[in-house]
Amino acid sequence: MRLERNVSLKPYNTFGMHEEASHFVRVTSLDTLREALRTPGVPPPFLLSGGSNLLLTGPLEALVLYMDTRGREIVYEDGDTVRLRVLGGEIWHDLVMWTLEQGYGGLENLALIPGKTGTAPVQNIGAYGVELKDVMHSCQAVELATGKLREFSREACRFGYRDSIFKNEARGQYAIWSVTLELTCRNHRIRDQYGAIRQQLEQEGISSPTPADVARAVIAIRSSKLPDPARLGNSGSFFKNPVVQGPVYERLKEQYTDLPGYPQADGSVKVPAGWLIEHLGFKGIRRGDAGVHAQQALVLVNYGQARGSEILALAREIQEKVQQAFGIVLEPEVNVL
Repeated sequence: MRLERNVSLKPYNTFGMHEEASHFVRVTSLDTLREALRTPGVPPPFLLSGGSNLLLTGPLEALVLYMDTRGREIVYEDGDTVRLRVLGGEIWHDLVMWTLEQGYGGLENLALIPGKTGTAPVQNIGAYGVELKDVMHSCQAVELATGKLREFSREACRFGYRDSIFKNEARGQYAIWSVTLELTCRNHRIRDQYGAIRQQLEQEGISSPTPADVARAVIAIRSSKLPDPARLGNSGSFFKNPVVQGPVYERLKEQYTDLPGYPQADGSVKVPAGWLIEHLGFKGIRRGDAGVHAQQALVLVNYGQARGSEILALAREIQEKVQQAFGIVLEPEVNVL
């Protein structure tokens, strides 16, 4: 194990914030992780994966454990379905594309989501009608206090909208070591009900799409709207899409006739946060090097030299204006430190 001091985290967060970690260990094996956790005289551990859902607003006095593990293995296959165990350090989009190359279905709607596999259960990542919970069988997690490996079933993860047990009662207690996914080998369930996907497929002349077709459509849509973090610092969607009660949505719809809404099974309605932000004129706005992306109002960006505190100040300004105008509280999807 190599313990480093005062390490810049700029290469390890997609916002490109130049903040330092007081202690830093690159984790490439279970033994390395356990040794790091037993190291005396270091600050409490902080898990860092792809850094794609993180806004750093200051230096970290912590033992930063950068999860850099690799590995994929088939643990079950019956001709119709396959279970694939993936180590947490695997790049998520690379994994999605690999499964499509193998002829597996299930992850295509989740293409081009930044980050690593280990953070997927924490956030219950989702896009275009699919969430991780729809394809996850179980996950293994290391208890930071003891170094013990524990298995969590899908039910034990208590998934919610961009939520899980790892963001609530088990927050900061576990490092996701591996994720087991249950994918289809044939008779794939194609989820192309989102208008943007259907429109993209129609433009390509595809009426009976395969999982690979859906993935290409998703990649095209996301690429046209979302900036590449390698070129423009960002963390994808900064806010969650708020969910309001049906009567609340109906009242808002009377005032804002073009307000989109997606009915939920419990009678509530999910409202696109990007629409709310854009309606208030924030799309493309800039405060120094902190700004809102010109193509997608849900994405806050670092134009080069913004500090995390400046991004956070802009986010809070947006929250305040949205609450004043619509009576809706926007919750950050990004973890702010």
